Amino acid sequence: MSEWLRAANGRATLTLHIQPGARKTEIAGPHGDALKIRLAAPPVDGKANTALIGFIAGRLGLAKSAVTLISGQTSRRKTLEVAGAPADAETRLLG
Repeated sequence: MSEWLRAANGRATLTLHIQPGARKTEIAGPHGDALKIRLAAPPVDGKANTALIGFIAGRLGLAKSAVTLISGQTSRRKTLEVAGAPADAETRLLG
């Protein structure tokens, strides 16, 4: 398992580095101990955070309510908690 993904008891914690205002939303790959994600949404009024949650939920095949932003509301470095994360979460995110 990667440094940016920790899983236990049906939950996963993701450490992410976000680049808002990108041309398109995509996963860029590892960035130190985090996973870098480019978001098309601007970092205004929480739009990037909302887009990030929707993007991660979609890649994992979960409802948006299963993904919670637990730190980094106004930072590029964010930590998400995913309830009911699938066993192949790393593959789904990188694939």
